[in-house]
Amino acid sequence: MKERGWIEPIVERVVGQVLDSHAAQLRTEIVRRVMEEIAAAPATAESSAHDTASASGPADLARAVAEIQLGSSQREILRALLDTSARHAARVALFVVKGSHATGWQARGFANSDAVKDFALDEHAPAVVHAIRDRVAASAPVADLDSRFLKQFGTPASGEARILPLILKDKVAALVYADSGTDAAGSLDAGSLELLVLSTSAWLEVNSLRKQAQTHVDSHNVTPAAQPVPAFNDPFASHAPASASGQAMAAAAAGEGSAPVASAAHSAIAEVQSAVADTEAEIDPALAEPLPIGQAEATATPEKPPVSSISPEDQDVHRKALRFARLLIDEIKLYNQAKVAEGRKHKDLYDRLKETIEKSRATYQKRYGKTVAASGNYFQNEIIRSLAEDDLSIMGANFRQ
Repeated sequence: MKERGWIEPIVERVVGQVLDSHAAQLRTEIVRRVMEEIAAAPATAESSAHDTASASGPADLARAVAEIQLGSSQREILRALLDTSARHAARVALFVVKGSHATGWQARGFANSDAVKDFALDEHAPAVVHAIRDRVAASAPVADLDSRFLKQFGTPASGEARILPLILKDKVAALVYADSGTDAAGSLDAGSLELLVLSTSAWLEVNSLRKQAQTHVDSHNVTPAAQPVPAFNDPFASHAPASASGQAMAAAAAGEGSAPVASAAHSAIAEVQSAVADTEAEIDPALAEPLPIGQAEATATPEKPPVSSISPEDQDVHRKALRFARLLIDEIKLYNQAKVAEGRKHKDLYDRLKETIEKSRATYQKRYGKTVAASGNYFQNEIIRSLAEDDLSIMGANFRQ
């Protein structure tokens, strides 16, 4: 054990550095590979029936995935999942799974979305049992859904709902419920929802690995005797439903504690539960960009004040704006590879991509144009840095600076 003691901190440090430096590439690669799989998969009769009215182009889905990956904490990632899923379903809700119990976390599109929070689904409902046991997304007829849930929130007009398990480390951590609403005109895009849930699962695991690597490095620097962290940070570890019955919670705890392995895992999560709850609302240092904002943009915006003079909240906004700008430009390059190559060759890139660039610019301005990050001019800087490869002449004479 002593002989390998000097190796461990080196491995931890290298893993942390590699994960941190390749975060942007991981985001782009996840989007690219998932979209390739979706494009290659044959359309099913089930998805075609639902998707006709609400079909989304690859660029729209990629933008939704990018929004999920902008989350700087696990809670933000999950909120983004609900926000983006609401564009592809009339009603959507996320239920936290503990053992065989599923309780409401947040919802979108319901007449009273707040009432979904802490609602305990019937664990014996066939749709719930099937989703947790088989871990596959599936449509369920109203007969297989929780009758109490339908009575309180309304039965979907289509007569069915979609249940999608959110799987983390080979375990169902949550269920995403989606339907077309109580209005017959509502729509449900099953394929897009499955893509968003899969992307969220992948990004939560990447986020967890980066946090784990950073925690290992930090704990080693503080004290050699620091205890190892769990292999996975449960985003729902601190979720305690206010309205759940004491008997149900006790039964769940007893069920999880019956097996030694499950008991050990539960104890490990409990040790870090309070720490997770305290840090959930804060930005995760491991999710920060490799370069501080002040250093990354020093050349482009010399008038910008140093980071030390900006509040932590404003630094967070700058950081997110920079990442959003990079994701928008990465999206442009990903879906316009031929035009980008030709534009760089003939130095008229802006003319070839004007509509796409201005659409993305409007998206960026809508989100960050009236925030403290506006002074960073990140979108414009990323066009020059990433799209034009630091050669302004590539954009052409019509590019506005």
